[in-house]
Parts: sequence; C-alpha cells; structure tokens
Amino acid sequence: MINEDGYELWLRYPAISEKIWRKKYEKKITGIMIPGRSKTLIEARDALMRGLSGLLGITIRAFDTLQTDGIIVAGTYDSLKPIFCGPGTLEQIKKIGEGEYAITEVTYTGKRIITITAANEIDILYGCFHFLRLCATLSPLDNLTVSESPAIHLRILNHWDNLDGTIERGYAGFSLWDWHKLPDYISPRCVDYARANASIGINGTVLNSVNANSLSLSREYLSKAGALADCFRPFGIKVYLSICFSAPIELDALPTSDPCSPEVAGWWKQKAEEIYRIIPDFGGFLVKADSEGQPGPHDYGRTHADGANMLADVLADYGGIVIWRAFVYDYKIKEDRVKQAWTEFTPLDGKFRKNVVIQVKNGPIDFQPREPFHPLFGAMPHSNLAVEFQLTQEYLGLAAHLVYLAPLIKECLDSDTYAHGPGSTVARVIDGSLYGSPITGIAAVANTGSDRNWCGHPFAQANWYAYGRLAWNHRLKAEDIAEEWIRMTFSNNREVVDTMKTMMMCSRENAVNYMTPLGLHHIMAYNHHYGPGPWVDFGRQDWTSVYYHRADEDGIGFDRTGTGSDAASQYHEPVKKRFADMDRCPETLLLWFHHVAWKRRMKSGRTLWEELCFRYADGIRGVRAMIDEWESLKGRIDRARFQHVRVLLALQEKEAIWWRDACLLYFKEFSRMPFPEGYEKPEKTLDEVKEIRHFYVPGISNPFIPKKPDEKTHDGEEIL
Repeated sequence: MINEDGYELWLRYPAISEKIWRKKYEKKITGIMIPGRSKTLIEARDALMRGLSGLLGITIRAFDTLQTDGIIVAGTYDSLKPIFCGPGTLEQIKKIGEGEYAITEVTYTGKRIITITAANEIDILYGCFHFLRLCATLSPLDNLTVSESPAIHLRILNHWDNLDGTIERGYAGFSLWDWHKLPDYISPRCVDYARANASIGINGTVLNSVNANSLSLSREYLSKAGALADCFRPFGIKVYLSICFSAPIELDALPTSDPCSPEVAGWWKQKAEEIYRIIPDFGGFLVKADSEGQPGPHDYGRTHADGANMLADVLADYGGIVIWRAFVYDYKIKEDRVKQAWTEFTPLDGKFRKNVVIQVKNGPIDFQPREPFHPLFGAMPHSNLAVEFQLTQEYLGLAAHLVYLAPLIKECLDSDTYAHGPGSTVARVIDGSLYGSPITGIAAVANTGSDRNWCGHPFAQANWYAYGRLAWNHRLKAEDIAEEWIRMTFSNNREVVDTMKTMMMCSRENAVNYMTPLGLHHIMAYNHHYGPGPWVDFGRQDWTSVYYHRADEDGIGFDRTGTGSDAASQYHEPVKKRFADMDRCPETLLLWFHHVAWKRRMKSGRTLWEELCFRYADGIRGVRAMIDEWESLKGRIDRARFQHVRVLLALQEKEAIWWRDACLLYFKEFSRMPFPEGYEKPEKTLDEVKEIRHFYVPGISNPFIPKKPDEKTHDGEEIL
C-alpha cells in the first residue's frame, strides 16, 4: 500500500480494486470526446482522461469522432449537433437550461454513448466531475439520467488571508496566495485549489481577510488579484475582495469615508473602474464594518444600508455585488451581544439595493460548537440573505481535532424559522424559495493553507468537501456526503467506509460534549481561543467567558427569556415559546437561554451538575471510541495517513480531558457539589489547570504576551 500525503484530496482516482464493478465498466468506457479548445473544456477533457485512466487502469483516449462504443461525449447542446447528426438522437439529449447539466446514456448508430450536456462550459466541467464521482464511488452507470442544478447562486469560500502570508484563524499553514511573487508567478497549487473547488461546485473566492488591509485595493495588489482571477476563471470561480471602509482615507488621504459624501462615492466609483479594467468579471466586495473596531458608516452617523448602498451603486453597472456582514456588535452597547445584529438590521429590511447581500453567521454569537440558528433568518423578507459558516475550526480544536462539520451545517440549514409557518427553514431563506430573493448565497471561512494536505488534519478535508456539496444541494444527507468523501479520499472497502463514517458522524457531538455541553458557549481561552478558559473575566466584557456562562451559587447559564435579556423574543412563534420555556427548551440549548439551578432534574433524572459531568465524560468516551475505531483499520489505510490521524486522535483525547478538567473544576467552585461516583476525577487542581498556557498559537495576528493587570489595550480596556 503506497503512502499518501493527502495532497490530491478527493481527486486521487486510484485504480478500482473492486473486480465486479471494474469488470463491468472497463470495456464500456473506451474514450472521451469534448469539442472545443477553451481552457475550461481542456480542463474538463484532462480531468476525465486522468480520472478514468486511473480508476479503470487503462489508457483513455480522446476521440474526434464517434468511432466506437463507450465514448463519453461532453458539450453544449449546440456543440453536439454536428456530432449527433442522425435522426432522433438529439431528442434523447435533454436541452439544458442555464446553470444545469445532465448526464444521459443514449444510443447512436447502435453505439452506447454517455453524454454530459450543459448550456455553458463551466457546467460541462461540473458534469464531468460528477461523472468521475459516480465512478470513484462505484455507483451504477447503466441507464444514467442525471440532471443537476445548484440550489444557491453564490457558493463562496472566504479566505481570511493577510498580505504578509499569515491567515487569521488559519491552522493549516500559510496563505495559498504568494503575494510577493504575484502577478509574475502563479503557483501550480493555485490551479489545484481551483480544480478542487470546481469539483464540488464552489464558484467564488474572497481572497483576503475581512479585517482588511487597504493595500488590497492599491494598483499593485489589484494586479496580483487579477493574476489569481485569470487562474481561477477557467474553473468558474470569481474573485472577491474584502475592503476596509476607510480605504479612501488610508490610500488617498481623503478627509472622510462618509458614505453620503459625493467625494467618497466618487472615489469608490473610480476604484471600481480600475478594478474592472483589471478583472472584468470581478465578483464584488465583502465588508466587515462597525464591528470589533473596524471602521464603518456608524462613524459618520450613517446606517449599514447607507454604507452598503453607496458601494452597491458603484458596482451595479458591472454586475458586481456587495456582501455586507451582519456580524456586528459594540461593547459600548450594553445590550446582550446575541441581540445586536437583529436590533441593527431588521429596521433596515427593504432598504438595501438589489445587489446587496447580507451575510449572516449561522448562529448569533460566533461559530460556536453549537448555537441556535440566527434570528435574522426569517426576519428580513425583503433583503437578500446569505449564511456564513466556519470551516476552519477556531472553536473546535483548530486543526488538531477530528470534527466533521456537515451535521453542524445541516442543523442550521434544516432549522425551521416558522417565518411563514412550518417549513420556513433557514435553507429556504437562503435559497430564495421562501421570499423569492433575486440573489442567493452561502459562504464559509476556508480551512485551507500551505500544509501539504491543505487542511492540517486529514479528516478536515471532509469539511471543505461537505461544504461544497451542501452549497450545491442542501438536501443531501451528512452521512451520504461522508461516505462519498471516504470512498474518494481513502477507500471503497465496506469496513473502512462504515468505520470512518461512524467516527465522522459522532465527532461533532463528541466535541460539543467535551467543550460546551447543554448550550454553554464562548468559554474558550482568551485571544487565541485554543483550549478552555471558563475563568476569563478580563478585557472587554463581551469577550469574556463569565459574561456568557454566568455561573454563580444558584446555577449556570444566560437568561435570555423575558426575565433576562429577552433574546428569545427575536424568534418567531412557536420557536420563541419553546426557547423561552425551560421545560420545553431543547436541552442541547438549555444554558444558552436559561440560568438553571445546579440541582434541577434533567430528562435523564440526573441533576444539572451531574448531567454536566456526564456530558463531559461522554465527550471523552466518544473520542476514545474514535481511537479504537481507527485502530481497527490498521493495515487498511496507508501507513502515513494512518499514523498522522492516530497521533492527532491521541492529542484530541488529551485536550478533551483538559477541557473537562478545566470546566468542571471551575464550575464546581460555584455548584459546591461533589463529582458523581463512577466518573474519572481530574488529576490536577484548578490552579494547575489555569497555569496551562500556549504562546504563538497559529491563526492570530499577534501572539499572546502576558501583561500586567494595569496595562491597557489599544482601546483603553484592561487586559491580563
């Protein structure tokens, strides 16, 4: 068994060892035929030839005519007309609409032909990758009648990459974009990145961090972005740029960035003209404004709509869009942070231009292991809304823990907002079927980097893959996507597939249990967020752990009912009543919405304190089960990847214990209740656990440096 490093992702295409499938189809697939010589069609041709040659273990030839049985023909309806000139054949091929592809088996002059048809070349490429996926997963190829179109228009990866090559919240190495050598040198890895995205239908890339450096809009860096756009274009990927709202001041010394200033609007108009000269199909701007110290329209007494619309107007003539993030909160506002986005944006519904998309995080805090769906979904029927997920595991063990995120994504998308009665799911909000939104979108913070295997953890590749598949079709099941990925990335062996799928499908719940069970949230370490920190109580209040868990002698949890912050009221009925009623609230979110007494009986019959101890222990048990399951695959996985995962699972167990000990030792100080019998007891004291520190953790702009308690941050807040 040959060692693998993970670079090829799910596009490996090794020879199929299953003799029955291979014997059936190796003589039925003899060659390919794709008329045309564009870069996109060349890529489609090369992908089919490389993939099928590898999978079938034979040489796949490219034909110019239909000489034999088993040729795969890909093209647009019009390009196939000269090929299928016989009577009745074209009628067997569906005339495809824009944004759709079909894979169909037809008979032409007695020959069995598989056609991949679409209205444009990019969809032909998508169809070719779909066919390769069918082969790589040993799907039946007889009597094919596949027809696919994406549920969502904008399927975007957000790269939080800085111009110096570092990545904010990046845990798999440095940026894929070598800004220093651009535009003269394009790394072959950029082509491989684009190919991987095209294989799962991703069609947009935001090149730089939402905490944007204004230099990204300078002429020098626009030419670099243009080189990447040229690289990605054959794969159907548009580039977008995050912008700093104060760029007119920082780049050209304008006295203001007021969105209602004609001078500012003129500056942005000239900048748009410059961008589109360099990148004719530029996607648009992503904007983080008025949040976490970023400049924005509020600095000038303007609204988010004022800022977004000014930018939208300058992009409209070019077909560009503005993606305006709804991740806004201000520590000077004493309202519950969970409520602030809803409070700021709902009065603006219907006031945004048609080419503005409001990008809303899946939950109302910040990519926590578990959150309720964001109340803005279903609250802005007259605006374009997109959902934003985080693939990079900022709050889920960085790239050290095995956490399959498809169940998290599905949990959000399948949540019912009840905005228009039952069935008003988040998915229907963002795919346009609920409100008829003209632009639909989904985004995810990328987990890629310069690590040889792209994502740090071998299993983390599954999150990139699953996101793309769900962005295309949110009705897919998480377990089915997991099986696809395992078959394409590791093996078609039934035992391997079943074992790895079991590990993946329980992994997210394991992480929730050993990190933040029962609705706990935001109890991680300060600044770098690596590891537990339930005792964090310094700095700005809404960045502390104690602000969120509110543990005291009476109980634990944040009261968000009518007796507390009343955040539950931002949801539609019956969700509102369910969240606000302690007896009806799902226990998975109980401490998100309620301050609960330590001795309250849970559904299990255990007290809340005992249930917390059980959940933390169960999370560790789940990790140990994954370790055993992985060990059972020894000899069935190549040694390099097997050992890599084995070591990371051992680290995950160690850190799950760290989370359990830190949280339970700390909360025990408030509950004053003993650890239940039958559970492992912490080996360290609370003071010893608090002394565990990590420096230069990847993914942060500035390493954590201990300071004296009286020292101040840039905004005057005290920090440790």
